Amino acid sequence: MASKKGGDPGRKIISDNRKVRFNYEIEDTLEAGIELKGTEVKSLRTGKANIAESYAAEYAGEIWIYNVYIPEYLQANRFNHEPRRPRKLLLHKREIGKLAGAVQKDGKTIVPLKLYFNEQGRAKLEIALARGKKLHDKRETEKRRDWQREKSRLMKNLG
Repeated sequence: MASKKGGDPGRKIISDNRKVRFNYEIEDTLEAGIELKGTEVKSLRTGKANIAESYAAEYAGEIWIYNVYIPEYLQANRFNHEPRRPRKLLLHKREIGKLAGAVQKDGKTIVPLKLYFNEQGRAKLEIALARGKKLHDKRETEKRRDWQREKSRLMKNLG
């Protein structure tokens, strides 16, 4: 069953993407509806979904979310859905324009943060505009360390 978080009153969080907060600098957040079909809602109500490896992109004037894993609902195997199919996000045109513009102009990324049911029982996805963090390059550190070792060996042999 989906858990209720203390900081989110009325929300039943289904999936939280904590890895995104580590890999990206979150700038703007936005709540979007998600277009679900058939047994996807039943699967979500049981609290089974994963957005850890998902991403969003603009396609043909709409924002789509890819790679969200919503498992098949076992009691309805004949009418089941595809677990990782692309799903359309329900946003206003102004919001779509803002997101698409930020991706094209500023090089930002649209990342999903949380998948939850709101107070009215509708499935919502919290998305964010994010910028990738500068990761520390270990190669430079290793090169510097190896050079220091080599330099100390050379100095030791000379003197």
